[in-house]
Amino acid sequence: MTVTYSSKVANATFFGFHRLLVKWRGSIYKLLYREFFLFISLYTALSVIYRFLLTESHKRYFEKLALYCDKYAEQIPVTFVLGFYVTLVVNRWWNQFVNLPWPDRLMLLISSNVHGRDEYGRLIRRTLMRYVNLTSLLIFRSVSTAVYKRFPTMDHVVEAGFMTADERKVFDNLQSPHLKYWVPVIWFGNLASKSRAEGRIRDSVDLQIMMNEMNRYRSWCGLLFGYDWVGIPLVYTQVVTLAVYTFFFACIIGRQFLDPSQSYAGHDLDLYIPVFTLLQFFFYAGWLKVAEQLINPFGEDDDDFETNWCIDRNLQVSLMAVDEMHMHLPKMSKDIYWNDSDPRPPYTLAAADYCIPSFLGSTVHMGLPDSVFLREDWMLEEEKHRRQNSVLRRVKRFLSVHEHPDSPNRAAFSRQGSDASNMFFPSPEANYTGNYHEVPSRARSHFMHSKRRVSSDKTSVPNTPLGDLSTIREASRSDTSDRQTSTEGNISPNSVVSVPEVLVTAADETRPISQCSIPVQSNSLTTTETSDNTENHQTVHDITPEKTVAEQDVQEVSQVEKQLTTDDEKRHLDRKDQPRRFHRWSDSVYHSQSSATSSQPKRKSLLNIPLLLTMENIKPAAQRDSSPDPSQPTSEEMINLLKHIDAKETDIVEFSDEKKEGDM
Repeated sequence: MTVTYSSKVANATFFGFHRLLVKWRGSIYKLLYREFFLFISLYTALSVIYRFLLTESHKRYFEKLALYCDKYAEQIPVTFVLGFYVTLVVNRWWNQFVNLPWPDRLMLLISSNVHGRDEYGRLIRRTLMRYVNLTSLLIFRSVSTAVYKRFPTMDHVVEAGFMTADERKVFDNLQSPHLKYWVPVIWFGNLASKSRAEGRIRDSVDLQIMMNEMNRYRSWCGLLFGYDWVGIPLVYTQVVTLAVYTFFFACIIGRQFLDPSQSYAGHDLDLYIPVFTLLQFFFYAGWLKVAEQLINPFGEDDDDFETNWCIDRNLQVSLMAVDEMHMHLPKMSKDIYWNDSDPRPPYTLAAADYCIPSFLGSTVHMGLPDSVFLREDWMLEEEKHRRQNSVLRRVKRFLSVHEHPDSPNRAAFSRQGSDASNMFFPSPEANYTGNYHEVPSRARSHFMHSKRRVSSDKTSVPNTPLGDLSTIREASRSDTSDRQTSTEGNISPNSVVSVPEVLVTAADETRPISQCSIPVQSNSLTTTETSDNTENHQTVHDITPEKTVAEQDVQEVSQVEKQLTTDDEKRHLDRKDQPRRFHRWSDSVYHSQSSATSSQPKRKSLLNIPLLLTMENIKPAAQRDSSPDPSQPTSEEMINLLKHIDAKETDIVEFSDEKKEGDM
């Protein structure tokens, strides 16, 4: 008796549901018309009494009562309790439908696994399938009123062919006060085991699959029995029913149209017919009727399950599958697409619009202007990190503004942690020719970025060969990792020295190395790696200083301070005559590397500048250069630079030219 209207709403059209409003079978009108007419009758009778039968004093008392009922009727939570109740009922209704017992899986297994085309084999298959249908019939008799009316006694079940007379005797002789729907399940298991022993079921795996499927079928039947046994708590049903009925009882009094001459709030008009009150009753009472119809789908309502049809269908289909269709195959022949590797079934003219190409993804038709692979060293790890996390790029991404690939990238100044592999200088004898711009990558999680800017309103910073210093982003990294780095035997793998590090990035334009290289004064410091059992140590060869290192350092600093002002003025005058250069320490740190030219930007490390100055001072006088290279920064310049940088002694500072925001 289920009302099916799926074909009516297959396509969304203009007022597509209006055709469903005129149906009577299974409609809300059929469920609610009695209650609706009763509500209208009571409302009309009370209105007639108020208008024509009551005296003026009695009308005033009735009007006060109407105002009171109208005020407090809205405090009844009808929508809340009714909404939750109907949701619970609909969920139970759908779960019961999806757990209806269907024998299709079992009939497939029985037909394919129980062999024998003789009379006995046919008898085994049909008997097994009859036990399956008998199980569902016994459950339907206990939960469905429609099925119970069809099979009121077990005699009707025997007469209908679901059970034989002998089986009926065995069934009745089983003394049990409980529902015995599980008895055919036991018969099924015993007969299947006997068939396996007799060789009708040729493999124990097939027997196990059949038993597992029968257990699932029994679970479906048990679940229906459980839903029928344990329903929604009665108290919840009573609360919802009382909430709806008391609300509309109060509406019968409170929604009356009162005398407009009394000037009551909201009673300026006298329309006689409460249109919106009737609609409210129709919706709320109809909602309650929906729950009333779906709370037990095994009844005789228009939208209840067709359990009798299920019994007929299951018996007919299952017996045909295990008997007539057992090992009965049509003649095999080649299909029409035998030699076609790309079969395309034809379309009718009515379905021609549904022949569409295959969907290959939403990005298939998206064109990219720049689709050329970049080189592996197109950007260093730190620059990638700054490029991805810049504020300007985040704003552009938020505003959906795509950055042009040719736009210049803004270089940033960052302070990074030092690695143990960059802390030592290889000896000149090692002839190290590695690429020093390959700075070891530092993971994003190993450092944080905070911004520190060198303000121009502070004490004047003298001009240095590095030009203007701009933004410095710094982050402390106190811990020195124990990374064991060994590069062609020039660096001790176990030596870790906590010293500062200066990282400098090359400029965009290519300049001769002779103009930008800052070689370290040649020294004879060598790093000697001892065996694993001895401690690593450094030895200095051919060093005969006249004074100690500390005394020479103090003397050097004092001399620099005296000549600081004079050197700054000379340097300022020299820069006026020459075009401004953006200095980048991009070439080799060592003098042996200064001859290698490259147009590719490099990234170098000047390590432990005070240590370099000390090493220069402890050299013998004969080995020092008598005429220093004017293109190289002097020790005074380096000390002056380090004194005016706002950084700690243990910090690691990176200098770079930062382009203006206008260039972005």
